[in-house]
Amino acid sequence: MAAPVVPESDSIRRAVSLLNAVDPGRFPRLLSRLLQKLHLKAESTFSEEEEEKLQIAFSLEKQDLHLVLETISFILEQAVYHNLKPASLQQQLQSIHLDQDKAEAFASAWAAAGQETIEKFRQRVLTPQKLETVGWQLNLQMAESMQAKLKSPQAVLELGVSNEDSKNLKKVFVEFSHPELFEFYNKLETIQAQLDSLT
Repeated sequence: MAAPVVPESDSIRRAVSLLNAVDPGRFPRLLSRLLQKLHLKAESTFSEEEEEKLQIAFSLEKQDLHLVLETISFILEQAVYHNLKPASLQQQLQSIHLDQDKAEAFASAWAAAGQETIEKFRQRVLTPQKLETVGWQLNLQMAESMQAKLKSPQAVLELGVSNEDSKNLKKVFVEFSHPELFEFYNKLETIQAQLDSLT
């Protein structure tokens, strides 16, 4: 079997025992709702009112409901990250003692919406700020003493970043000495090579 993607920690064991007690008839709908909203990190999957209804429907205390929801989301995120096949996901979940009916519900929800969810994650902007423009200028600082003929060139990068929510550009200025700029360039080369290897 593949390496476990869901570690058997105390909170996972507690969550599994709570999940095993959840009404199997209502469980698939809960899974599908969490899958739909999984890629939207900023917003909550359920409103306060919906959470209260879920507490009643599943007979769970508030903190237990949160543990269940967080654990389901964590399992689904691991499935996204590892690009798990539905059968492999089911096997992994049964190995941490999740009941077969719940593990099957995970597998069928994942079979139905897994690829679409992975695609949504791929398209998601990981940071709220996006680089829009790049400008630069070179500053040459002369030494203050008349005897010293040292010149200290400084490169200034001007990065125009925009927020996902607003299109206002915010300008960020970064100043580099020659060695700092060279180190930065080498890091960019490394990042580029890693991006190239992924595409």
